Parts: sequence; structure tokens; C-alpha cells
Amino acid sequence: MDLLRLIGVKLKELDMKRLLAYLLTFLIILPQAVFAAEDIDSVLDSSIRYMLSSVPEPTVSSIGGEWMIIGAARSGYEIPEEYYQKYYDNLKAYLDKNHGVLHERKYTEYSRVILALTAIGKNPSDAGGYNLLLPLGDYEKTVFQGLNGAVWALIALDCGNYDIPQNDGAAVKASRAMYTEQILSLQKGDGGWGLSAASDSDADITAMAVCSLAKYRAQPRAQAAVDAAVEFLSARQNENGGYLSGNTENAETAAQVITALCALKIPVDDKRFVKNGKTLYDNLMEFYTGNGFSHERNGAVNQMATEQGVYALAALKRFEQGNTPLWDMTDVVKKDSQNNNNNTEDRAVLPENSLKTFDDIADIKERKQIEALAERKIINGRTETEFEPYATMTRAEFTAVITRSLDLTPSGSNNFDDVKGDDWFYGYVSAACDNKIVTGVSLTEFNPYGVITKEEAAVMIARSAKLCGMNTEYAQTRDILSEFTDYTTVSGWAESAMAFCYDNQIISNEETEINPWKNVTRAEIAVMLYNVLRCTGRL
Repeated sequence: MDLLRLIGVKLKELDMKRLLAYLLTFLIILPQAVFAAEDIDSVLDSSIRYMLSSVPEPTVSSIGGEWMIIGAARSGYEIPEEYYQKYYDNLKAYLDKNHGVLHERKYTEYSRVILALTAIGKNPSDAGGYNLLLPLGDYEKTVFQGLNGAVWALIALDCGNYDIPQNDGAAVKASRAMYTEQILSLQKGDGGWGLSAASDSDADITAMAVCSLAKYRAQPRAQAAVDAAVEFLSARQNENGGYLSGNTENAETAAQVITALCALKIPVDDKRFVKNGKTLYDNLMEFYTGNGFSHERNGAVNQMATEQGVYALAALKRFEQGNTPLWDMTDVVKKDSQNNNNNTEDRAVLPENSLKTFDDIADIKERKQIEALAERKIINGRTETEFEPYATMTRAEFTAVITRSLDLTPSGSNNFDDVKGDDWFYGYVSAACDNKIVTGVSLTEFNPYGVITKEEAAVMIARSAKLCGMNTEYAQTRDILSEFTDYTTVSGWAESAMAFCYDNQIISNEETEINPWKNVTRAEIAVMLYNVLRCTGRL
């Protein structure tokens, strides 16, 4: 039976209306599914070609500089290494000319350059001999620009999981917690953010704020803020699937919202962001000129619109391929000599010339965490040169490092008979008790010289995290702890805390046993503290 006869037979067997419906669905849907990824690649190809040709000498600039470098590097597009090197050489020349200063007042300049350097595998703590992370350790100067300063500082610091260097010249030393608090405090009642406290909520800055908070959603306040922002962005989207800035619909705002949704792992065709059948991608493509993007619909190709359109498509492509988000650059292979081990946990996140270290931790896996805490004077060595990583820690010592890590002011009252006013740990124990981080072994005894156990440490860690706003109450602990052979040996009062620590990777789950009564080592405590400070945004 030839093809035509076969079709004739089948047509008689099928309901014609159903057949037409199937065919129509096939013709409409299939091309979108098949060619969407190719369309993105094609648009990226032409747009990046335009950027490279229009800017042969990339340098420090908000247009024709870092955003272009970031978009190209994160898109997966093959850029000649010489182009990135040209940018780096121009940056070094700029830094030398200005004695390492990018700007006296606009610290977003540092954030933008940090992002670009990280995207191309360069070390921002040693850019031509200058530590560009250091300015972000100055809280007041960074937030001088208002919300924008805090947002981009947080994005820049988190892009490579960089520790905030100790900026001894800062009147107020910065922490991630301070930046997140600044962002959260400026959210408006409608769920959005404005560029200033006096300005109305704006989709652009709201999308940027969402990107900065995306990795902090384990904190209830951050999650609530992001949820409200998503509702705001959905409600603010217009009938064309895009956004107005002022009274003008533009490509840049659509690009920022696409980037934010990808950071949250929300597809662009999520029903909340489809208006009249148009997605954000559809809207952005209305500004595509065939040679980059225009600022306004039917306008000429525009450099800024193209740069932001490119990195939005890079974010979308990365999301669809299951890669890290645009601003999470921990996947980038470091090209600097000190980073040639390709380890994203490289200790180069701290400036080499000011790094506090010890002779006996050179070859241990916990080195990075110990150095980071020691640099911030949270944890001390047993001597100036020896840390004694495998020694135990007393309850008093542990209380002291917890108190210092949270910047709690030592106080002067407690009810323990074995904690005297002239004991070095008196103020630390009092502060920890006041904040409900520690309790005694009885109503009248603290046991300061007793060695801290794993489950005791977990409880204090969880209470500290709760104080920082995290949800640490776990009703169903069995689901988390039962993977360990000895989970039934965990004390009832420690089960929830232990589950919290394992669930948030504060304690490694690589071992098959919990060993809750084991005395934890100083190195293990350093790792636990480091991880919880990361989780709570304080490091």
C-alpha cells in the first residue's frame, strides 16, 4: 500500500475535527520546542559579534566594559583569549594610573569589576597587585549609593564565594548579614524595591535585589522578601509580556527580570509571567534587531541594551542546560597561577598579604576555614604559630568563639556558680546565656572546662542560626538522621539541632556515623562555625 492510499484509509478512520486539532497543535507547538534553544544561540552569536566589533578595546566601563565581558564569558560563546587578556591589561593600566582606586564614591565599580574578573577566571584579590575585594569590607562606603551598593556588593562577593577581607581602614567593617539586612529593610510594601527610599518600586532594581537574595532563601525573611518580589514583578508585567521604565517599554528591564527568574529557577513560561500568551523571552526578542538589541521597540541597535540582553540570554541558556546561575561563578576554572588547582574552594578568597595562618595547618583539609576565622579574630591558635587542629575545645572556649562570631557584646550577669567574675570567659558565657545560645549542665553549673561534644556543639550552632533568623526547628528528624547507623544514640534534646546541621551541610554527612557524644576537635569546630556563618550570611 502506497503512502497516499494509506493516508486515505486513515482519514476515514479518524474524526476529521480531531485530526485537524492534532495537526494544528503539532504545527504551532513543535517549532517552538525544537528551535527555541537554537534561536537563543543564534541571537547570542550575532549579538556577541556586534559587541566585539563595536568595542575592540574593552576596559573599565559600565558600557563597553564589564557587562559585555560577563555576558560573553557566561554564554559559553568561544571568545579569543586575547580579547579577555586585552581587557585585563587595560584594567591593570587603569588601576596603576589611579593607584588602585576605581572610584572614590561609587563602590558598585568594584563589584562590577569583581564580577567580570571572576567570569574570566581571574583573581580579584590580586588584580595587577591590587585587592579589589577590600573596599567591599567597608560597609558605610559601599552603601553610600544606597540599595544599589548593597545589592551589587552581595552579588559580587557571592559570585566566587569570596570572604570579605578585613578592611582596617573602615569605620564599620562589613559582613554579608549587614548587606542582606540593608536590602531587606528597604523593600517596599508592594513587594518591590526602588533605587532610593523616596522612589517608587521599580522592576529593574527589584530584579537585581532578587538576584542578590536568591542564595539566602533558607532564611525565612529572605524567602518571604523574594516571594513578595516575584508577586510584584508578575503584577507589574504589562500586556506585551514586558515592562515599562518610566513611560517607556524597554529591553533592559525585561533582561533583568529574566536574569532574576533564572536565579530562582523559575521558567520564563511560568504562568505568572505569561501575558496574552507572551513570555518574557518573547518580549525581549521584540527588541532584537538582528544585530544586537535596541533600547526601545523598533529602535536602532543599542550597546547597553545589547549587553544586558546578552547576559539575560546567557542566564536563560544556563538555566535550560542545568548550569549554575549567571551570577554563581563557582564553576569557572581559575586561570591565575595561585588558583591552578581548579579548586573553587581556593583560599585565595583572602588577601595573601594579610592572611592569618599557623604552622601546623599547612596540609590539612580544614585550612581555609581556620584561616578565615582566625583572620577575623573569631578563633585563636593555642600559640601564635600553632593552632592544634586535633585538640579538643572546652565549653567555655566554644562559647567564646560563638559569641565573637555573632558580634555579641560580652555582658556581666549569669547564674552559674562555676563562672566567676574574674574568669576570662565570664562575659562570653553571660552574653551567650542572655541570647539563649547556651545553658548550663544544671541550673547552677555551666561546666566551663568540660570538653564540648558534637551534639552540644550542634545545639549551640543551631541556636546561633536561629538568632540570625534561620528556621532551625525540625519536627521530622528521623528522615534526615536515619541514614546514619547510630542515629538512635543522639540525645532527644539534640535531635532537631543535629538534623538542622546535617540538612544545611553545616556538618558533613560523608561519615556513616554521627558519633554525637564524641569530643569534637578544634578543626571540626572551625568548619562548623564557618559553614553556619556562610548559611546566615555573616561571612
